[in-house]
Amino acid sequence: MSRTITAARVATLVGTLGSDERPLYVELAEQLRLLIGEGRIPAAIRLPSERELTAALGVSRTTITRAYAELRERDYAESRRGSGTVTRLPLRAESVTDRVFAPWSQDPDVIDLNCAAPSAPAGVAAAYDAAVGELPAYLSSHGYYPAGLPRLQAAVAATYDERGLPTTPEQIIITAGALGAAAIVAQALTAPGDRVVVEDPVYPNATQALSHRSARLVPAPVDPGGWDIPATAAIIRQAAPRLAYLVPDFQNPTGSLMSDAQREEYAAALRRARVVPVVDEAHQALALDGQEMPAPFAAYLPGTVTIGSASKQFWGGLRLGWLRVPETMVPQLLHARMSLDLGAPLVEQLALLHLLEHRHAVWAANRERLRTQRAALLDGLSDRLPEWDFVRPGGGLAVWCRLPQPRASALVSEAERRGVVVAAGRVFAVEGGLEHHVRIPWTRSTDELETAVQRLRGAWDVVAHGRGGDGGAADRLTVA
Repeated sequence: MSRTITAARVATLVGTLGSDERPLYVELAEQLRLLIGEGRIPAAIRLPSERELTAALGVSRTTITRAYAELRERDYAESRRGSGTVTRLPLRAESVTDRVFAPWSQDPDVIDLNCAAPSAPAGVAAAYDAAVGELPAYLSSHGYYPAGLPRLQAAVAATYDERGLPTTPEQIIITAGALGAAAIVAQALTAPGDRVVVEDPVYPNATQALSHRSARLVPAPVDPGGWDIPATAAIIRQAAPRLAYLVPDFQNPTGSLMSDAQREEYAAALRRARVVPVVDEAHQALALDGQEMPAPFAAYLPGTVTIGSASKQFWGGLRLGWLRVPETMVPQLLHARMSLDLGAPLVEQLALLHLLEHRHAVWAANRERLRTQRAALLDGLSDRLPEWDFVRPGGGLAVWCRLPQPRASALVSEAERRGVVVAAGRVFAVEGGLEHHVRIPWTRSTDELETAVQRLRGAWDVVAHGRGGDGGAADRLTVA
Protein backbone atom coordinates (compact mmCIF):
# COMPACT_ATOMS: atom_id res chain seq x y z
CA MET A 1 0.00 0.00 0.00
CA SER A 2 1.45 3.36 -1.02
CA ARG A 3 2.05 6.12 1.48
CA THR A 4 0.12 9.31 0.77
CA ILE A 5 0.67 13.05 0.89
CA THR A 6 -2.24 15.39 1.48
CA ALA A 7 -3.43 17.95 -1.04
CA ALA A 8 -2.93 20.70 1.54
CA ARG A 9 0.72 19.70 2.00
CA VAL A 10 1.32 19.62 -1.75
CA ALA A 11 -0.29 23.05 -2.10
CA THR A 12 2.01 24.43 0.62
CA LEU A 13 5.09 23.00 -1.06
CA VAL A 14 4.10 24.19 -4.53
CA GLY A 15 3.31 27.72 -3.41
CA THR A 16 1.85 30.35 -5.72
CA LEU A 17 1.29 29.44 -9.35
CA GLY A 18 0.98 31.81 -12.30
CA SER A 19 4.19 33.72 -11.58
CA ASP A 20 5.54 33.32 -15.12
CA GLU A 21 4.27 33.08 -18.69
CA ARG A 22 4.20 29.28 -18.94
CA PRO A 23 0.90 27.41 -19.01
CA LEU A 24 -0.22 26.56 -15.48
CA TYR A 25 0.03 22.81 -16.03
CA VAL A 26 3.67 23.15 -17.16
CA GLU A 27 4.53 25.32 -14.16
CA LEU A 28 2.80 22.88 -11.77
CA ALA A 29 4.48 19.85 -13.34
CA GLU A 30 7.90 21.54 -13.03
CA GLN A 31 7.27 22.44 -9.40
CA LEU A 32 6.24 18.87 -8.60
CA ARG A 33 9.20 17.45 -10.50
CA LEU A 34 11.63 19.62 -8.52
CA LEU A 35 9.96 18.70 -5.23
CA ILE A 36 10.21 14.98 -6.04
CA GLY A 37 13.80 15.32 -7.24
CA GLU A 38 14.84 17.13 -4.05
CA GLY A 39 13.07 14.58 -1.86
CA ARG A 40 10.62 17.07 -0.36
CA ILE A 41 7.92 14.89 -1.87
CA PRO A 42 9.39 11.41 -1.38
CA ALA A 43 9.49 8.71 -4.03
CA ALA A 44 6.88 5.92 -3.91
CA ILE A 45 4.26 8.18 -2.34
CA ARG A 46 0.72 8.55 -3.66
CA LEU A 47 -0.13 12.04 -4.86
CA PRO A 48 -3.54 13.54 -4.05
CA SER A 49 -6.38 12.76 -6.40
CA GLU A 50 -6.98 15.22 -9.21
CA ARG A 51 -10.19 16.36 -7.51
CA GLU A 52 -8.45 16.99 -4.15
CA LEU A 53 -5.55 18.91 -5.66
CA THR A 54 -7.88 20.94 -7.86
CA ALA A 55 -9.62 22.22 -4.74
CA ALA A 56 -6.40 22.79 -2.78
CA LEU A 57 -4.68 24.77 -5.54
CA GLY A 58 -7.71 26.55 -6.91
CA VAL A 59 -6.98 25.60 -10.51
CA SER A 60 -8.91 23.65 -13.11
CA ARG A 61 -9.17 19.85 -13.15
CA THR A 62 -7.59 19.92 -16.62
CA THR A 63 -4.49 21.65 -15.20
CA ILE A 64 -3.99 18.85 -12.67
CA THR A 65 -4.66 16.13 -15.25
CA ARG A 66 -2.12 17.53 -17.69
CA ALA A 67 0.47 18.18 -14.94
CA TYR A 68 0.23 14.55 -13.75
CA ALA A 69 0.51 13.35 -17.35
CA GLU A 70 3.67 15.47 -17.74
CA LEU A 71 5.18 13.89 -14.60
CA ARG A 72 4.47 10.42 -15.94
CA GLU A 73 5.95 11.32 -19.31
CA ARG A 74 9.20 12.40 -17.61
CA ASP A 75 9.29 9.32 -15.34
CA TYR A 76 8.67 11.22 -12.12
CA ALA A 77 5.35 9.45 -11.54
CA GLU A 78 3.50 6.34 -12.58
CA SER A 79 -0.09 5.16 -12.53
CA ARG A 80 -0.81 2.16 -10.30
CA ARG A 81 -4.10 0.31 -10.29
CA GLY A 82 -5.87 1.10 -7.06
CA SER A 83 -3.22 3.62 -5.97
CA GLY A 84 -3.66 6.51 -8.37
CA THR A 85 -0.57 8.52 -9.29
CA VAL A 86 2.54 7.48 -7.39
CA THR A 87 5.84 9.38 -7.41
CA ARG A 88 9.07 7.82 -8.61
CA LEU A 89 12.62 8.79 -9.56
CA PRO A 90 13.91 8.17 -13.09
CA LEU A 91 17.20 6.68 -11.81
CA ARG A 92 17.59 3.58 -9.68
CA ALA A 93 19.46 4.02 -6.39
CA GLU A 94 22.51 2.14 -7.65
CA SER A 95 22.81 4.60 -10.53
CA VAL A 96 23.40 7.58 -8.23
CA THR A 97 25.83 6.09 -5.71
CA ASP A 98 29.59 5.91 -5.85
CA ARG A 99 31.62 2.74 -5.32
CA VAL A 100 35.01 4.43 -4.90
CA PHE A 101 34.56 5.81 -1.37
CA ALA A 102 31.39 3.86 -0.56
CA PRO A 103 31.84 0.24 -1.69
CA TRP A 104 28.76 -0.69 0.36
CA SER A 105 26.59 1.79 -1.57
CA GLN A 106 24.38 -0.83 -3.20
CA ASP A 107 23.38 -2.29 0.17
CA PRO A 108 20.26 -0.34 1.20
CA ASP A 109 20.67 -1.45 4.82
CA VAL A 110 24.08 0.21 5.34
CA ILE A 111 24.02 3.66 6.95
CA ASP A 112 26.97 5.73 5.74
CA LEU A 113 28.19 8.08 8.45
CA ASN A 114 31.68 8.29 7.01
CA CYS A 115 30.76 11.17 4.71
CA ALA A 116 29.80 14.40 6.50
CA ALA A 117 27.73 15.79 3.65
CA PRO A 118 23.91 16.01 3.60
CA SER A 119 21.58 15.61 0.66
CA ALA A 120 20.64 18.70 -1.32
CA PRO A 121 18.34 21.21 0.39
CA ALA A 122 15.33 22.71 -1.31
CA GLY A 123 16.27 25.11 -4.07
CA VAL A 124 19.22 23.30 -5.63
CA ALA A 125 17.30 21.70 -8.51
CA ALA A 126 15.58 25.02 -9.26
CA ALA A 127 18.97 26.76 -9.34
CA TYR A 128 20.26 24.26 -11.91
CA ASP A 129 17.12 24.70 -14.00
CA ALA A 130 17.64 28.47 -13.97
CA ALA A 131 21.33 27.99 -14.86
CA VAL A 132 20.52 25.85 -17.88
CA GLY A 133 17.99 28.47 -18.96
CA GLU A 134 20.69 31.16 -18.90
CA LEU A 135 23.36 29.06 -20.60
CA PRO A 136 22.48 29.95 -24.24
CA ALA A 137 23.50 33.55 -23.62
CA TYR A 138 27.06 32.34 -22.96
CA LEU A 139 27.43 29.83 -25.78
CA SER A 140 28.75 32.35 -28.28
CA SER A 141 31.78 32.98 -26.02
CA HIS A 142 34.74 30.66 -25.35
CA GLY A 143 33.33 29.79 -21.89
CA TYR A 144 36.62 30.10 -19.97
CA TYR A 145 36.61 32.19 -16.78
CA PRO A 146 39.88 31.53 -14.92
CA ALA A 147 39.00 33.94 -12.11
CA GLY A 148 35.34 33.05 -12.21
CA LEU A 149 32.18 34.36 -13.81
CA PRO A 150 32.21 38.10 -12.99
CA ARG A 151 28.61 38.04 -11.76
CA LEU A 152 29.47 35.20 -9.39
CA GLN A 153 32.64 36.94 -8.17
CA ALA A 154 30.49 39.95 -7.28
CA ALA A 155 27.88 37.79 -5.53
CA VAL A 156 30.51 36.01 -3.41
CA ALA A 157 32.18 39.34 -2.57
CA ALA A 158 28.80 40.64 -1.41
CA THR A 159 28.57 37.83 1.17
CA TYR A 160 31.78 39.11 2.78
CA ASP A 161 30.50 42.70 2.68
CA GLU A 162 27.40 41.43 4.48
CA ARG A 163 29.63 39.96 7.22
CA GLY A 164 31.45 43.26 7.72
CA LEU A 165 34.52 42.45 5.62
CA PRO A 166 34.72 44.83 2.62
CA THR A 167 35.63 42.80 -0.45
CA THR A 168 35.92 43.61 -4.14
CA PRO A 169 34.93 41.11 -6.85
CA GLU A 170 38.54 41.14 -8.03
CA GLN A 171 39.60 39.56 -4.71
CA ILE A 172 37.49 36.46 -5.45
CA ILE A 173 38.76 33.47 -7.46
CA ILE A 174 36.14 30.79 -8.17
CA THR A 175 37.62 27.29 -7.93
CA ALA A 176 36.64 23.66 -8.49
CA GLY A 177 35.76 23.07 -4.84
CA ALA A 178 37.52 23.95 -1.60
CA LEU A 179 40.19 21.32 -2.23
CA GLY A 180 40.89 22.91 -5.60
CA ALA A 181 41.32 26.19 -3.77
CA ALA A 182 43.77 24.61 -1.30
CA ALA A 183 45.77 23.12 -4.18
CA ILE A 184 46.03 26.56 -5.82
CA VAL A 185 47.30 28.06 -2.55
CA ALA A 186 49.91 25.32 -2.20
CA GLN A 187 51.03 25.77 -5.79
CA ALA A 188 51.35 29.53 -5.41
CA LEU A 189 52.66 29.98 -1.88
CA THR A 190 54.78 26.95 -0.96
CA ALA A 191 57.97 25.32 -2.15
CA PRO A 192 59.40 21.87 -1.34
CA GLY A 193 60.53 21.76 2.28
CA ASP A 194 58.37 24.67 3.45
CA ARG A 195 56.58 24.08 6.73
CA VAL A 196 52.81 24.45 7.09
CA VAL A 197 51.21 24.52 10.54
CA VAL A 198 47.95 22.57 10.57
CA GLU A 199 45.44 21.78 13.27
CA ASP A 200 45.49 18.28 14.75
CA PRO A 201 43.03 16.63 14.30
CA VAL A 202 42.13 18.09 10.94
CA TYR A 203 40.24 17.43 7.71
CA PRO A 204 42.73 15.10 5.96
CA ASN A 205 42.06 15.97 2.32
CA ALA A 206 42.86 19.63 2.88
CA THR A 207 46.26 18.87 4.39
CA GLN A 208 47.03 16.47 1.54
CA ALA A 209 46.25 19.24 -0.92
CA LEU A 210 48.44 21.70 0.97
CA SER A 211 51.36 19.26 1.16
CA HIS A 212 51.31 18.06 -2.46
CA ARG A 213 54.33 20.26 -3.19
CA SER A 214 56.29 18.35 -0.53
CA ALA A 215 55.59 20.88 2.18
CA ARG A 216 56.15 19.58 5.72
CA LEU A 217 53.12 19.55 8.04
CA VAL A 218 53.58 20.74 11.62
CA PRO A 219 50.67 19.78 13.92
CA ALA A 220 49.15 22.18 16.44
CA PRO A 221 46.61 20.52 18.78
CA VAL A 222 42.95 21.52 18.91
CA ASP A 223 40.15 19.82 20.79
CA PRO A 224 36.41 20.31 21.39
CA GLY A 225 37.31 22.71 24.18
CA GLY A 226 38.97 25.02 21.66
CA TRP A 227 42.42 26.22 20.71
CA ASP A 228 45.41 26.73 22.99
CA ILE A 229 46.60 29.90 21.28
CA PRO A 230 49.74 30.45 23.41
CA ALA A 231 50.86 26.87 22.70
CA THR A 232 50.14 27.33 18.99
CA ALA A 233 52.06 30.61 18.98
CA ALA A 234 55.07 28.78 20.48
CA ILE A 235 54.85 26.11 17.77
CA ILE A 236 54.77 28.84 15.13
CA ARG A 237 57.85 30.53 16.59
CA GLN A 238 59.78 27.26 16.67
CA ALA A 239 58.71 25.91 13.27
CA ALA A 240 58.96 29.17 11.26
CA PRO A 241 56.23 27.98 8.85
CA ARG A 242 55.29 29.55 5.53
CA LEU A 243 51.54 29.01 6.01
CA ALA A 244 49.14 28.14 8.81
CA TYR A 245 45.95 26.25 7.90
CA LEU A 246 43.07 26.68 10.33
CA VAL A 247 39.33 25.99 10.46
CA PRO A 248 37.94 28.48 13.00
CA ASP A 249 34.24 27.93 12.20
CA PHE A 250 32.98 24.58 13.55
CA GLN A 251 36.32 22.91 13.05
CA ASN A 252 36.32 19.59 11.22
CA PRO A 253 36.23 17.17 13.05
CA THR A 254 36.00 18.64 16.58
CA GLY A 255 33.19 21.15 15.94
CA SER A 256 35.01 23.92 17.85
CA LEU A 257 34.21 27.57 17.16
CA MET A 258 37.00 30.12 17.60
CA SER A 259 35.93 33.26 19.48
CA ASP A 260 36.65 36.81 18.35
CA ALA A 261 39.22 37.20 21.12
CA GLN A 262 41.00 34.03 20.04
CA ARG A 263 41.01 35.14 16.41
CA GLU A 264 42.58 38.44 17.36
CA GLU A 265 45.24 36.68 19.48
CA TYR A 266 45.97 34.06 16.80
CA ALA A 267 46.18 36.74 14.09
CA ALA A 268 48.67 38.72 16.17
CA ALA A 269 50.91 35.64 16.55
CA LEU A 270 50.83 35.00 12.79
CA ARG A 271 51.52 38.67 12.02
CA ARG A 272 54.58 38.69 14.28
CA ALA A 273 55.94 35.56 12.61
CA ARG A 274 55.01 36.76 9.10
CA VAL A 275 53.01 33.63 8.45
CA VAL A 276 50.18 33.63 5.90
CA PRO A 277 46.96 32.21 7.37
CA VAL A 278 44.91 29.96 5.10
CA VAL A 279 41.45 29.94 6.66
CA ASP A 280 38.89 27.31 5.69
CA GLU A 281 35.35 28.64 6.13
CA ALA A 282 33.50 25.63 4.68
CA HIS A 283 31.17 25.39 7.71
CA GLN A 284 30.79 29.10 8.40
CA ALA A 285 27.15 29.25 7.23
CA LEU A 286 26.13 26.28 9.40
CA ALA A 287 25.51 27.96 12.76
CA LEU A 288 22.58 25.94 14.10
CA ASP A 289 21.74 27.70 17.36
CA GLY A 290 20.93 31.15 15.99
CA GLN A 291 24.15 32.50 17.48
CA GLU A 292 25.94 35.54 16.12
CA MET A 293 29.06 34.35 14.35
CA PRO A 294 32.49 35.89 15.06
CA ALA A 295 34.01 38.25 12.52
CA PRO A 296 35.88 36.65 9.62
CA PHE A 297 39.50 35.87 10.48
CA ALA A 298 40.59 38.18 7.65
CA ALA A 299 39.09 41.09 9.59
CA TYR A 300 41.98 40.66 12.07
CA LEU A 301 44.72 39.98 9.54
CA PRO A 302 44.25 41.50 6.06
CA GLY A 303 46.86 39.17 4.53
CA THR A 304 44.62 36.16 5.16
CA VAL A 305 43.77 33.77 2.33
CA THR A 306 40.20 32.56 2.88
CA ILE A 307 38.73 29.39 1.37
CA GLY A 308 34.98 29.13 0.86
CA SER A 309 32.87 26.20 -0.29
CA ALA A 310 29.46 25.70 -1.87
CA SER A 311 29.49 22.02 -0.91
CA LYS A 312 28.66 22.30 2.78
CA GLN A 313 26.30 25.26 2.72
CA PHE A 314 24.41 24.07 -0.37
CA TRP A 315 25.25 20.62 -1.80
CA GLY A 316 28.30 18.38 -2.24
CA GLY A 317 27.50 17.78 -5.90
CA LEU A 318 27.94 21.48 -6.57
CA ARG A 319 31.70 21.20 -6.95
CA LEU A 320 32.58 24.85 -6.48
CA GLY A 321 34.65 26.78 -3.99
CA TRP A 322 36.41 30.11 -3.94
CA LEU A 323 39.36 32.04 -2.62
CA ARG A 324 39.16 35.50 -1.07
CA VAL A 325 42.68 36.91 -1.25
CA PRO A 326 44.50 40.21 -0.77
CA GLU A 327 44.54 42.12 -4.06
CA THR A 328 48.35 41.96 -4.17
CA MET A 329 48.20 38.14 -4.26
CA VAL A 330 45.67 37.86 -7.10
CA PRO A 331 48.19 37.67 -10.01
CA GLN A 332 50.30 35.06 -8.22
CA LEU A 333 47.33 32.87 -7.38
CA LEU A 334 45.79 33.19 -10.85
CA HIS A 335 49.09 32.15 -12.41
CA ALA A 336 49.15 29.08 -10.16
CA ARG A 337 45.53 28.36 -10.96
CA MET A 338 46.23 28.37 -14.72
CA SER A 339 48.80 25.62 -14.19
CA LEU A 340 46.13 23.41 -12.61
CA ASP A 341 42.96 24.15 -14.59
CA LEU A 342 41.39 26.89 -16.69
CA GLY A 343 38.30 27.57 -14.62
CA ALA A 344 35.27 26.06 -12.99
CA PRO A 345 32.32 24.70 -15.04
CA LEU A 346 29.98 27.45 -16.20
CA VAL A 347 26.63 25.78 -15.49
CA GLU A 348 27.66 25.18 -11.87
CA GLN A 349 28.74 28.81 -11.55
CA LEU A 350 25.35 29.98 -12.82
CA ALA A 351 23.59 27.60 -10.43
CA LEU A 352 25.64 28.89 -7.48
CA LEU A 353 24.84 32.44 -8.50
CA HIS A 354 21.10 31.68 -8.24
CA LEU A 355 21.58 29.95 -4.89
CA LEU A 356 23.49 32.91 -3.49
CA GLU A 357 20.69 35.22 -4.59
CA HIS A 358 18.30 33.16 -2.44
CA ARG A 359 20.85 32.07 0.15
CA HIS A 360 19.06 33.19 3.29
CA ALA A 361 15.93 31.18 2.51
CA VAL A 362 17.98 28.13 1.48
CA TRP A 363 20.21 28.36 4.55
CA ALA A 364 17.23 28.76 6.91
CA ALA A 365 15.53 25.61 5.62
CA ASN A 366 18.80 23.68 5.60
CA ARG A 367 19.67 24.71 9.16
CA GLU A 368 16.26 23.66 10.40
CA ARG A 369 16.71 20.22 8.88
CA LEU A 370 20.25 19.89 10.32
CA ARG A 371 19.07 21.01 13.78
CA THR A 372 16.49 18.24 13.83
CA GLN A 373 19.04 15.65 12.72
CA ARG A 374 21.64 16.89 15.22
CA ALA A 375 19.11 16.52 18.04
CA ALA A 376 18.27 12.96 16.95
CA LEU A 377 21.95 11.97 16.91
CA LEU A 378 23.11 13.67 20.10
CA ASP A 379 20.04 12.64 22.10
CA GLY A 380 20.52 9.09 20.89
CA LEU A 381 24.19 9.06 21.86
CA SER A 382 23.42 10.49 25.31
CA ASP A 383 20.69 7.92 25.93
CA ARG A 384 22.29 4.80 24.48
CA LEU A 385 26.02 5.48 24.86
CA PRO A 386 26.30 7.64 28.00
CA GLU A 387 29.86 6.46 28.60
CA TRP A 388 30.98 8.22 25.41
CA ASP A 389 32.05 11.81 25.90
CA PHE A 390 31.38 14.70 23.51
CA VAL A 391 30.95 18.46 23.46
CA ARG A 392 27.72 19.51 21.76
CA PRO A 393 28.74 21.52 18.67
CA GLY A 394 26.86 24.74 17.98
CA GLY A 395 26.96 24.10 14.25
CA GLY A 396 28.71 22.27 11.47
CA LEU A 397 27.88 18.72 10.47
CA ALA A 398 29.42 16.27 12.94
CA VAL A 399 30.23 15.45 16.56
CA TRP A 400 33.66 14.31 17.80
CA CYS A 401 33.19 11.51 20.33
CA ARG A 402 35.76 10.34 22.88
CA LEU A 403 35.54 6.65 23.77
CA PRO A 404 36.34 5.32 27.25
CA GLN A 405 38.96 3.01 25.73
CA PRO A 406 41.36 3.51 22.78
CA ARG A 407 39.37 1.12 20.59
CA ALA A 408 38.17 3.36 17.73
CA SER A 409 39.56 1.20 14.92
CA ALA A 410 38.04 -1.94 16.42
CA LEU A 411 34.73 -0.12 16.85
CA VAL A 412 34.71 1.00 13.23
CA SER A 413 35.36 -2.57 12.08
CA GLU A 414 32.61 -4.05 14.26
CA ALA A 415 30.15 -1.28 13.39
CA GLU A 416 30.67 -1.84 9.68
CA ARG A 417 29.77 -5.49 10.12
CA ARG A 418 26.56 -4.31 11.73
CA GLY A 419 25.70 -1.95 8.87
CA VAL A 420 26.90 1.48 9.99
CA VAL A 421 30.06 3.20 8.74
CA VAL A 422 31.88 5.86 10.80
CA ALA A 423 35.37 7.34 10.66
CA ALA A 424 38.00 6.50 13.27
CA GLY A 425 40.01 9.29 14.85
CA ARG A 426 43.21 8.16 13.16
CA VAL A 427 41.81 9.35 9.80
CA PHE A 428 42.05 12.93 11.07
CA ALA A 429 45.38 12.61 12.89
CA VAL A 430 48.37 14.37 11.32
CA GLU A 431 50.90 11.97 12.86
CA GLY A 432 48.74 8.99 13.88
CA GLY A 433 46.94 8.11 17.07
CA LEU A 434 43.55 9.43 18.25
CA GLU A 435 42.34 5.89 18.91
CA HIS A 436 40.03 7.27 21.59
CA HIS A 437 37.93 9.13 19.01
CA VAL A 438 35.35 8.69 16.25
CA ARG A 439 33.59 11.32 14.16
CA ILE A 440 29.85 10.93 13.61
CA PRO A 441 27.95 13.27 11.25
CA TRP A 442 24.26 14.10 11.62
CA THR A 443 23.80 14.26 7.84
CA ARG A 444 21.31 11.39 7.44
CA SER A 445 17.60 11.22 8.25
CA THR A 446 16.47 11.04 11.87
CA ASP A 447 15.28 7.44 11.43
CA GLU A 448 18.64 6.40 10.03
CA LEU A 449 20.51 8.20 12.81
CA GLU A 450 18.45 6.49 15.49
CA THR A 451 19.11 3.11 13.89
CA ALA A 452 22.81 3.94 13.54
CA VAL A 453 23.10 4.71 17.25
CA GLN A 454 21.43 1.39 18.12
CA ARG A 455 23.97 -0.42 15.93
CA LEU A 456 26.86 1.52 17.45
CA ARG A 457 25.61 0.51 20.90
CA GLY A 458 25.72 -3.12 19.86
CA ALA A 459 29.18 -2.73 18.32
CA TRP A 460 30.55 -1.00 21.42
CA ASP A 461 29.13 -3.69 23.73
CA VAL A 462 31.27 -6.19 21.84
CA VAL A 463 34.41 -4.07 21.44
CA ALA A 464 34.46 -2.70 24.99
CA HIS A 465 34.81 -6.26 26.30
CA GLY A 466 37.76 -7.01 24.07
CA ARG A 467 35.83 -9.06 21.54
CA GLY A 468 35.17 -8.54 17.82
CA GLY A 469 36.54 -5.59 15.93
CA ASP A 470 39.53 -7.35 14.40
CA GLY A 471 40.44 -4.23 12.40
CA GLY A 472 39.35 -5.83 9.14
CA ALA A 473 37.58 -2.68 7.93
CA ALA A 474 39.99 -0.46 6.06
CA ASP A 475 39.98 3.32 6.48
CA ARG A 476 37.55 4.65 3.88
CA LEU A 477 38.22 7.60 1.67
CA THR A 478 36.87 10.62 3.49
CA VAL A 479 35.41 13.16 1.09
CA ALA A 480 33.87 15.50 3.64
